[in-house]
Amino acid sequence: MNPLKALHAEQGQAVWLDFLARGFVARGDLGRLVTEDGLRGVTSNPAIFEKAIGQSDEYDDALRKAGDGRVVDLYEGLAIADIQAAADVLRSVYDASGGRDGFVSLEVSPYLAMHTQETIAEARRLWAAVARDNLMVKVPATPEGLPAIRTLTAEGINVNITLLFSQDVYEEVANAYIAGLEELAAKGGPVGRIASVASFFVSRIDSNVDAKLDERIAKAGAEEKAALEALKGRVAIANAKLAYQRYKRLFAGARWEALAAKGAHRQRLLWASTGTKNKAYSDVLYVEELIGPDTVNTMPPATMDAFRDHGRVRATLEEDVGGAERILASLARAGIDLDAVTKDLVREGVQLFADAADKLLGAVAGKRARFLGERLDRQDLALGSLKEPVEKAAEQWRAEGLVRRLWQRDASVWTGADEARWLGWLDIVEQELAKAADYAAFAEEIRTEGFSDAVVLGMGGSSLGPEVLAETYGARAGFPRLRILDSTDPAEVKAVEQAVDLSRTLFIVASKSGSTLEPNVFRDYFLARMRAVVGETAGRHFVAVTDPGSAMEKAAQADGFRRIFHGVPEIGGRYSVLSAFGLVPAAASGIDVAAFLESARRMVRACGPEVPPAFNPGVQLGLALGLAATLQGRDKVTLVASPGVASFGAWVEQLIAESTGKEGKGLIPIDNEPLGAPEVYGSDRFFVHLRLDDGADAAQDAALKALEAAGHPVARIALASREELPQEFFRFEIATAVAGAVLGINPFDQPDVEASKIKTRELTAAAERDGALPAETPVAEDTGLALYTDPANAEALRKAGAGQDPESWLRAQIGRAGLSDYVALLAYIERKPDHFAPLQAARLALRDSRRVATCVEFGPRFLHSTGQAYKGGPDSGVFLQITADPAPDLAIPGRSVSFGTVIAAQARGDFGVLSERGRRALRVHIKGDLRSGLDRLRKALT
Repeated sequence: MNPLKALHAEQGQAVWLDFLARGFVARGDLGRLVTEDGLRGVTSNPAIFEKAIGQSDEYDDALRKAGDGRVVDLYEGLAIADIQAAADVLRSVYDASGGRDGFVSLEVSPYLAMHTQETIAEARRLWAAVARDNLMVKVPATPEGLPAIRTLTAEGINVNITLLFSQDVYEEVANAYIAGLEELAAKGGPVGRIASVASFFVSRIDSNVDAKLDERIAKAGAEEKAALEALKGRVAIANAKLAYQRYKRLFAGARWEALAAKGAHRQRLLWASTGTKNKAYSDVLYVEELIGPDTVNTMPPATMDAFRDHGRVRATLEEDVGGAERILASLARAGIDLDAVTKDLVREGVQLFADAADKLLGAVAGKRARFLGERLDRQDLALGSLKEPVEKAAEQWRAEGLVRRLWQRDASVWTGADEARWLGWLDIVEQELAKAADYAAFAEEIRTEGFSDAVVLGMGGSSLGPEVLAETYGARAGFPRLRILDSTDPAEVKAVEQAVDLSRTLFIVASKSGSTLEPNVFRDYFLARMRAVVGETAGRHFVAVTDPGSAMEKAAQADGFRRIFHGVPEIGGRYSVLSAFGLVPAAASGIDVAAFLESARRMVRACGPEVPPAFNPGVQLGLALGLAATLQGRDKVTLVASPGVASFGAWVEQLIAESTGKEGKGLIPIDNEPLGAPEVYGSDRFFVHLRLDDGADAAQDAALKALEAAGHPVARIALASREELPQEFFRFEIATAVAGAVLGINPFDQPDVEASKIKTRELTAAAERDGALPAETPVAEDTGLALYTDPANAEALRKAGAGQDPESWLRAQIGRAGLSDYVALLAYIERKPDHFAPLQAARLALRDSRRVATCVEFGPRFLHSTGQAYKGGPDSGVFLQITADPAPDLAIPGRSVSFGTVIAAQARGDFGVLSERGRRALRVHIKGDLRSGLDRLRKALT
C-alpha cells in the first residue's frame, strides 16, 4: 500500500498537507491527494500564502479585480476563498469521519499572538467569514493564547493550537480545550461537533538543541563528546513521544469520560515542522519516528513525496519511551535547559510568523500599487548614501512592528507623552466618507443659494489646506469662488472685502478651539459689515467649522449661523485638512467630496498598519527625511512642485515645521524657491518634488536631475492629475509623524506657537489699556527705516560692524549666517505679488552668494506654521523681521484695538519670543512708502 495511505489505514494517523495554493486546488491536485494518498487535512500560514501569492501570478487577476482595498483585506479575500475551496474538497473526509477529520486550518494574525481579546475577536471573524464546519482557526500557544483556546472552544469554534514545543504548555493547552468543552456542554452546546489539534513542533527543537550541543562538543573531551553527539537529532522525537504519553493520560479518566459520553472528540496531537532541516538526517525522520494512533502528521509537499517514495510504516510513537526519558535527562545533565529552549522557540516562532506575514503583506501591497497604476501617486527615492541607513531603519521598524504600533496609537513610538490624543487623523477619511452625502447636500444648498464667493476666515491649519484647494482646483461652474483670509494686515482684510459682493458671499469661520485671535476678529469685522448690508439675516451668510463645545460654536449659535460643522478634537489643526476644516470649503466650492476622499483613501490604505515599511510610501518618506537630518545634517527640506500644485508647499511647510521644530531639533521646510544650479546649495538640503504628469515643468525636471547627480537626496512624487492631490495630504501626514519619531520629538504639539500667542495677548491687552502699544527705541534709524532688536543681539551686531546707518545693521545681520544656517525674511505686511517680488529677489541673491537656505514668510500666517520651528527648532536661523505702518488702518467692531494694532502686536510678540530663545533676530520697520522701503531692503540685502 502507498505508505502515505497506510499511515491512516494501518496506524490510525492522519496525514495533513502543509501547503495551499489556488491553482493547486483548482487543477484538482488537492483532490488527487485525498483519493490517491488518503490526505485528511490541510494547514496554511502566512509563509505558505506568501509563496503562493507573492511568488506567482495566479492571484494577479483576483487582486486586479479587487481594486484599492486595504492590503490586509485583499490578502484575506484571497486566503478565505482558498480555504473555502480546500474545505469543500475535504468535506467528504469530514463527513465520512463524523467530523473528526477533513479540516483546513487558517491562522489568526501573528501580530495578535500576545493579545488575548484581539485573538478571540479575529478568530470569531475568520470563523464567520469562512463559514465552513471543517475550518480550524489557528491560535498560538502563547500565555495570551491559552485563554483564547478555552473561550473559542466554548463558543463552538474548532481550534488548531500552533507554536507548541513544551510538554508542560501542551498540558495547559489540552486542559484549556477540555475546559472549553465543559463550558460548552454546560450551555447545552453540541460538543460532538467540535474538533481540535495541538500542533507540536519537532524539527525546530533539534535545530536549536543541536546548535547548543555543537558548542559543548567543541569544548568537550573524547568521552563526553561521544555522549553529546549521541543526543543530536534525537531530542525532538523524545520530547514528542513524552508529550504523547501526557495526551493519553489527559484524555482518560472520569473528567474526560463525562465529555466523551456526550460525543466529545479528543484533541489530537499534530506533529508540525516535520520537514528535515539537517541534511545529515533522513528526509522522513520526523514521520517515521512519530507514527501512532489518533495523531496527525502535517507534512510539506517535499516530505510527502519522500515518504510516499521510501517511507516505512510501523508503530513507533510508543517505542522505547524509557529511552526518550533518558535522552531528556542526559540533555539536562549536559546543561541544556529544554524549557528555556522551548520558550525561546515560541518567541522566535511568533517573530518568524510575523516576519512571514510582513513579507506576505508586502507582496500584496506591491501588487496593489502596481495594479492601481496611475490611480496611486508614485514615489521614487533617490537617496544616494542615505539608501542603506533608510533600509536598515525600515527593517528595524518592521521587526519592532512600529507601523502597527503607530496606527494603534502607541505613544511610545514617539516620546510617550500625549501623542495618543492627537491621532484622530489616521482614520478620519473613513469617518468623513460616511458623511459624504451631508457634504453633497451642503454643496447643493450653497449652489442653489447663488453665492458668488466663499471666504475662509482662519489661520494655520484652518486656512492653508483650503488655500491649496482654492489655488489647485480653481472656480467650479455654478459654485462660489473660494477665497482665503489669513492675515490681520488691514490692507489684506480690506482687499478681500472689496473683491466680493457681501450680499452674495458666504463666510466660513474656521477655528478648532474657537479662541484663536485671528478668526475671531475676522468674524467680528465681517459679521458687522454683513449686518450693515443684509440686516438681521447676516448669520445666514456664515458657517462655522470648530470643535464641539468651543466658544466659536456658542457664538455661531447666538449669531444664527447657517450651519455649524464639527471638527475632531483628536486632530490638531495642521493634520485637519481631510476633516471638516478642509471638506467644508471643498464642498462649498463645488469639489466632489466623495471623490476627493476616495482618492485620499487610496493613500491611506497604501500607508496602512499592515503595510511593511519597505512598501509603505509614507513611512519610507518619513524615515528618509528624519535620517537625512539626524545622520547627514540635511534638515532643509526643499519643496519643489509643478505649477499646477505649487500651493501645496505652503501646507506642507506648516505640517513639517510646526510638527518637527522643537527641543532644538527639527526639519526646516523651504518653499517657493526656484531651483538653482547645484553649486548654489550647501550639503544641508533634501529635495522633495511633487510632479504633475499632465503639467510638469521641464526646467524643474532638469534641475532636480542635476542636483541628484551632485549627490543631493531627491524624493520624487508623481501625480497623474490634480484630482489625485488628496493622496498627498495623507502621505505627508504619515511621513511627518514618522520623521518626528526618528527625531525623538512629539510631532503633535506646538509649544512655541503658544508662547507667541501669549506675548501677543499681553501686548494687545496693553494697547487696549493704554491706547497704544508700548514705546520702543530703535538701535538705528533714518528717514526711511528704523531697526529694533534686543540688547544681546544689538551688542553682537555692533561687534560685527553695525554702525549708524541701517544698511550696516542689515549687512551685519546677514553676515551672521554660516554654512548650514538659513535666512528667513519675515514680513508683517500685505501679502501680494508687488511685495513678494523684492523679497524673493533678495532671498535668491542671498542663497546664490552665501549658499544658505532662505525663505520669505508673511505674518501673521507663518506664526501658525513655520514660526514653531524658528523658535523651537535648531538654532540655525538668521531672522529679519519686516514691519510697516498700516495705511490706512481698519477698526474692528466691538474692540478697542484696530487691525493695525493687532498685526503690530503679533509682530512684536513673535520677535519677543525669538529674542527669549536667543535667536539671531533683527526687525526693520519701514517708514513711509512701503514699496520704496522694500526696494531699499532688496538692494541692501543683495
